[in-house]
Amino acid sequence: MTQPDPDERWILFLYIAGMTPAAKRALSNIKTICEEHLQGQYTLQIIDLLVQPALAEGHQVFAVPTLVRQLPEPLRKIIGDLADSEKVLVGLDIQTTVVR
Repeated sequence: MTQPDPDERWILFLYIAGMTPAAKRALSNIKTICEEHLQGQYTLQIIDLLVQPALAEGHQVFAVPTLVRQLPEPLRKIIGDLADSEKVLVGLDIQTTVVR
């Protein structure tokens, strides 16, 4: 398992459409993952598309919840409630392989 560079900043956006059960799970799951693996290195912005629908265009969000990693590059997206933390870690490139 690789560890993120301690000097690297992570900028994440979580797109939701209201505080649905899936949005609440996604928010809880990503906060847990960030605190365990990126503590002090990340910014997480929650974007509610019911309040700001035009913001979906910037990251081409077509489904919610969607997590977007803007930095470090390249941009990455994960759709869903982020319940499978190992897949989220691989998807964000925090961990290189799923351990089973």
